Amino acid sequence: MDYGKLAKKFNRFATEECSGSSELYEYLSLQIAQDKEILELASQSEPGQPVPNLLLGSVHYLLLRGKDHKLKYFYPSIVEEPQNTEEVYPYFRNFCMENKEEIISLLKNRLVQTNEVRRCSYLYPVFNYIYETVKKPLALIEIGTSAGLQLLWDKYSYSYGTNEIFGNTQSNVTITSEVRGDYSPAVYMGSPPVAVRIGVDLNIIDLANEDEYLWLQALIWPEHEDRREMLSSAAEYVKRSSVTLIEGDGTELLMELEKNILEEYAICVFHTHVANQMPQESKATLLRDVELIGAKREIFHLYNNIFDGDLHLDFYIGGKGFRKKVGETDGHGRWFTWELDSEQSGK
Repeated sequence: MDYGKLAKKFNRFATEECSGSSELYEYLSLQIAQDKEILELASQSEPGQPVPNLLLGSVHYLLLRGKDHKLKYFYPSIVEEPQNTEEVYPYFRNFCMENKEEIISLLKNRLVQTNEVRRCSYLYPVFNYIYETVKKPLALIEIGTSAGLQLLWDKYSYSYGTNEIFGNTQSNVTITSEVRGDYSPAVYMGSPPVAVRIGVDLNIIDLANEDEYLWLQALIWPEHEDRREMLSSAAEYVKRSSVTLIEGDGTELLMELEKNILEEYAICVFHTHVANQMPQESKATLLRDVELIGAKREIFHLYNNIFDGDLHLDFYIGGKGFRKKVGETDGHGRWFTWELDSEQSGK
């Protein structure tokens, strides 16, 4: 095993993702990076999975499921007054060794499928932009949909640092986010019409299944109580809504799905923080198929992590292709920048 390569993943996860967001995961990741035995355990993850998220999520899952161990006293998601983070690692290490086989089973059989509802904060203005561009009801196809929570972005309300609320102002889910940089979306409109909602995932999460729902909760970082509350509220909308969830590889199914979508709808293929788990050939297939569909009808492709971490919008209208950068985004949707036709945007 290449310990150095895996150690770099944990160090990068600590400094680039956890710093300022999760003191517990930042500290644990830095310690894991120096522990060959725990790195060996983490290496049991399936290829393509984000290893730090999967290992830490697996431990969190076992604790939430009721494993009685002193480690739980360091988790804000479990106790109201967690103990000093700098004292946690011996307990973490002991927990991993005591529960090694269960952790390995989770690493081999579970996927990182974080349903980050707050990412809808930037999906919302992009889908408004799409609707204003073509004036057609939207046909949503989400790749890597997990439980389908982002397919219902139009059911939520949004706040961007002012007193004004946009979207579904009667919603029980209010998503707050900061628009950074020199530009912001010119107009936050009401939600455009959505005619079709299809989510595809290698492993669909059934929110009615307590164990699967617990896994989604475990993937939320221990300090992020607001994310857990948002997940719970958004889950109720999924249970009450008409959403088609299909188990399979979305990059392989896109051409078939397109055949069943009426011409009067604008196809919107989207995925956030999913392409980093796709094999290179799957990314190439997806881009090729979007272009093939674009040769005969309108299609929009909203994504990140294919070429870089930024959010991009590719689309085809009248057979002509367009490539636009939407902006930079925080992994949990707490902020984003707006560069989509920035010359027409306001501040």
